[in-house]
Amino acid sequence: MAKVKVATEWLAGCAGCHMSVLDLDERLVQLTSLIRITSSPITDLKKPRKVDVAIVEGAVANSSNVETLKELREQSQILIAIGDCACFGGIPTMRNTVDKSEVLRYAYIESPSTRDGEIPSSPELAKLLDNVLPVNQVVKVDFYLPGCPPSADAIYFALSELLAGRVPVLAGDNLRFD
Repeated sequence: MAKVKVATEWLAGCAGCHMSVLDLDERLVQLTSLIRITSSPITDLKKPRKVDVAIVEGAVANSSNVETLKELREQSQILIAIGDCACFGGIPTMRNTVDKSEVLRYAYIESPSTRDGEIPSSPELAKLLDNVLPVNQVVKVDFYLPGCPPSADAIYFALSELLAGRVPVLAGDNLRFD
């Protein structure tokens, strides 16, 4: 039996969802007999090739996130949005309530840790979007797993069901609303 190819991507947000994945501990090792992680933030290969399942966490905050997400969607059969940031924008959308130029000015000019007092303008830097977006406002999402972060048990259940060819139906007590 061929292993299911999986890619993971971390956009704008905290690392809570990745920590929940790491909380799978031995269960993650059990899944390795069924999956092959082709790209992720913790592998050398960052650009996904054709995969069966893509797991995305985080919201879409800049032009690089948009490009990455569109490429990932194009390369995957199933796209899973995990965590509140990916599902509805979560905490990164707090930036939407303030003027982007004010945020940049504070971070790069008024911050006590700023040395040169200039807002970076290199063309190599990703351009901030006017508003942070949830994943589904950029690409089609096939399955949502909310939570901040979703529990390791919910992630394991959802992945196990998808790997078995079933659509995961999570019981309410397996979802987190933090």
